[in-house]
Amino acid sequence: MTVPEKISALRAAMKARGIYACIICTEDFHGSEYVGAHFRLREFLSGFTGSAGTLVVTESEAALWTDGRYFLQADEQLRGSGIALMKSGEEGVPTIYKYLAEKMPEGSVLGFDGRTVRAGMARALERELSPKNITFRFDEDIGGTVWEERPPLSAEPVYVLPEKYAGLSRAEKLKRIRGKMEAAGADTLAVAALDEIAWTLNLRGSDVEYNPVFLAYMLIGKDGAALYADREIFGTEIIGALAGDGVEIMPYESFYGDVAKLGGAVMFDPSQVNYLFVRSLSDGAKRVEMRSPIMLMKAVKNAAEIDSERSAHIKDGAAVTRFMYWLKHNVGRIKITEISAAEKLEEFRREGEGYLGQSFAPIMAYGAHAAIVHYSATEESNAELCARGMLLSDTGGHYYEGTTDITRTFVLGELTEEEKRGFTLVLAGHLDLAAAKFMYGCKGANLDYTAREPLWRYGMDFNHGTGHGVGYLLNVHEGPNRIHWRIRPSAADSVLEEGMITSDEPGLYVAGKFGIRHESLILCRESERTEYGRFMEFETLTMVPFDPDGVDAAYFSDRELERFNAYQKLVCDRIAPLLPENEAEWLRGLTKPLAK
Repeated sequence: MTVPEKISALRAAMKARGIYACIICTEDFHGSEYVGAHFRLREFLSGFTGSAGTLVVTESEAALWTDGRYFLQADEQLRGSGIALMKSGEEGVPTIYKYLAEKMPEGSVLGFDGRTVRAGMARALERELSPKNITFRFDEDIGGTVWEERPPLSAEPVYVLPEKYAGLSRAEKLKRIRGKMEAAGADTLAVAALDEIAWTLNLRGSDVEYNPVFLAYMLIGKDGAALYADREIFGTEIIGALAGDGVEIMPYESFYGDVAKLGGAVMFDPSQVNYLFVRSLSDGAKRVEMRSPIMLMKAVKNAAEIDSERSAHIKDGAAVTRFMYWLKHNVGRIKITEISAAEKLEEFRREGEGYLGQSFAPIMAYGAHAAIVHYSATEESNAELCARGMLLSDTGGHYYEGTTDITRTFVLGELTEEEKRGFTLVLAGHLDLAAAKFMYGCKGANLDYTAREPLWRYGMDFNHGTGHGVGYLLNVHEGPNRIHWRIRPSAADSVLEEGMITSDEPGLYVAGKFGIRHESLILCRESERTEYGRFMEFETLTMVPFDPDGVDAAYFSDRELERFNAYQKLVCDRIAPLLPENEAEWLRGLTKPLAK
């Protein structure tokens, strides 16, 4: 079926149920950013493969909302589909709520799967649509009726993350969580976020590609806890260990029925649970709505996790540096494509001890492809690399010691003045943010300017956030820490705490020409305490050199040039001992100090 045929079939299903408009979200039942094959309904119906987007279909129109990371990709993939692209946040583009309020007739019906729409979104829909007496049909996966060969729910085996890596036992984590529950006056905590469940239990899985989590819900009580998951994915030893910590495994599908039986004070994060959960709660249950206490616990890495992360980034840095050597010595001599380059980097990573797999789908974007922020090469688009221009490489790995996420823009040959200026200005912002020293209490919004100022000085910008939190052998995108400049209320926003790991990734994208991004992971830590207060700083974890062939030092300030040279030396000192001698000698030459 073509996309127009799929939309037509969806409209027929909607008409049969008396539904005027239907919302198809990207999320699974747990609000996950990345989802398993079973949940890729929006992708199936629209043809758009980005990780963020919401499809709305009415009797006569169809539109898809996505953010700035995917504007170019969505424009290409939606062409000819009959689906209008709505560029979220752009001037003149209505929100989904405003759009539906305008398009839906008085007293009509809005349909959506209540398991895939978050409670916060449903409440916003209620506020916007109630003046027109619009009702919801949320008890059926209407879009799924069109998908005849839909993959089943994943049920991959679960494995244990040893305590030497986790830093805290399962029992210790549950005790800390119950302390937060008691402080909030809660009898039960409902947990829907897959990474929070995996973190709490020191377990990992493979139900979502690139994210080592497993499909489950949890209800944590004052004494015991219920884990709603497929029992078959747990080994006998794990089942016994869970029982020893008061965790009983219950059928995944029985979660909502048990939610309906809850009494007392039920604590939940409205930004994480879905609409069906909220509607399942009985009138007798007191609702305690607040940010999940697990989110912050998970984001603030403990001493064992921090030490392990440093180790993971050294191993990962050696792999990516070896790839850089291979790339720069072979481009133009042998055939290298975007896909084969990604495979080669994965080959270097697999040689590392404790490597488990990629932390997200690799982005290898050559030339104009790099202007698509989250470009993913296909057999049709797979470009051959030439000894000119730049390759944007955004990749990451999972190790028992943690998760990495790194972007380097590699120079393959001669660059234009425009490309060199952009390369250097983006790098200047990256270095400025990594070197920031700030008062405790700052959020990412307070620091974002440091990364954008070099670009803003020349009237340029990038249309995505500057940084996101990163999990420990979990999701590569993790809240609540982030670095951004647009101020908007969000649960995923927090004071930068000691122990948080955040990405530092400014970029520049010129459609039809090139894209540049420089990304490292930075660890927040205390700098000093003075009579003026507590000061914080960042430690850069990522250990891969920047390509000096892209630098025009005239665009660096003296301090930025000093920072660049200091970082390059640090990388050489840490990574050269791990490389074969010919590669180490090359790295020593590559990282020699630059001068203006």
